[in-house]
Amino acid sequence: MALIKSISGIRGTIGGAPGEGLSPVDVVRFTSAYGTWLKENSSSAMPTVVVGRDARISGEMVKNLVLGSLQGLGINVINLGMATTPTTELAVVEFAADGGLILTASHNPKEWNALKLLNSEGEFLDAEEGAKVLKIADEESFYYSEVEELGRVKEEGDFLRKHIEKIVDLDLVDVDAIKSAGLKVVVDGVNSVGGIALPELLKAIGVKEVVELYCNADGRFPHNPEPLPEHLTAISELIKQKGADLGFVVDPDVDRLAIVNEDGTMFGEEYTLVSVADYVLTNTLGNTVSNLSSSRALKDITEKHGQKYSASAVGEVNVVKKMKETNAVIGGEGNGGVIYPASHCGRDALVGAALFLSHLAKSGLTCSQLRDKYPSYFMIKEKIELTPDIDIDNLLVKIREYYKEEKINDIDGVRIDFDNCWVHLRKSNTEPIIRIYSEAPDNKRALALVDDIKNVISKIG
Repeated sequence: MALIKSISGIRGTIGGAPGEGLSPVDVVRFTSAYGTWLKENSSSAMPTVVVGRDARISGEMVKNLVLGSLQGLGINVINLGMATTPTTELAVVEFAADGGLILTASHNPKEWNALKLLNSEGEFLDAEEGAKVLKIADEESFYYSEVEELGRVKEEGDFLRKHIEKIVDLDLVDVDAIKSAGLKVVVDGVNSVGGIALPELLKAIGVKEVVELYCNADGRFPHNPEPLPEHLTAISELIKQKGADLGFVVDPDVDRLAIVNEDGTMFGEEYTLVSVADYVLTNTLGNTVSNLSSSRALKDITEKHGQKYSASAVGEVNVVKKMKETNAVIGGEGNGGVIYPASHCGRDALVGAALFLSHLAKSGLTCSQLRDKYPSYFMIKEKIELTPDIDIDNLLVKIREYYKEEKINDIDGVRIDFDNCWVHLRKSNTEPIIRIYSEAPDNKRALALVDDIKNVISKIG
């Protein structure tokens, strides 16, 4: 059993005793804490919250608990049913709601679920706001409404269509170019809401043929749902068998986009954002942002266009904050998360797919040829399981001291920049692990950086 409370929301495994995982008691407690915080910070006499969920097996159960808890607090609910994370974010703004709740554990396996908390702008709560919600939950300082003041639930099961219409209407989504390219695209929806949303979007923007793989939204993930190369062998083979132009893979809540080339090789999740940013900057000059764990290729592309790149702490809320500070026209995270403010300030795999296909269609290149246009860096992503005897904060202090002669950024863990490579060590917001990311111009050097850090941890930990 596991229960993690962080900037990314309340995430845990289903089952077990209260407090040990995301039990029904915990769902009610944290939903009530969020609802209480919302009422304290809303000018509405009876606030409204949008709720959407992915297709997880536990989704229906968690949704029922969430809806009932919000009603009990005297909060009206707009229930989207199964909806992507970006669809839910957009709906908060479209309905002028006071907040939103997304029921998804993103890339975590099927036994996990989570409550992701949104403000009235359809964006994630920041650290200070999240801390207030957790304090309310710890104190259980919520008060439920009397019978005449209970909230109401309104069903809005067709908002995905509105989301797709908004994407089609974006200036940089070139439907005519996509139609002219006559593309065949394979989609791996990992049996969640992406299996509904992505095929519908691709058809709407002019893809000639969509081949569906794992698009039955029953929550029974056919492979590890994190869209990493080692999990994507089935789509790689299917692309070659079908003679497709490329493949798209999304995570269960559709805020991350991985691309597979026409020959079954990986475009690289780091390069989803890089390629989309190149397309956006070619048409709209402006600044870019990604987090400290993302490839320096975005910085290279941004400076090639004569614009400024900035790095933020890891976490969508941190990227969005930095994007607003720097008036960025495109940003995101190197895990395939594209944030395009012309649409909305949240990671959106659907927007990413539409912009990428516009870029590809207008380039006249194959997917692998397009990838070859960009600087080649090799990134290693490893992790260390946390145990009770690991003092992560003290460890990071020691790492920072050990590498004090190098360029250090400690806004989020410790990132150490060398001449042409870097390594980043930080505690995960979503799993009980320490993440170690490294990047270098060649794979050997990137691996060596991770090994060096592990050796230092063994020596000083």
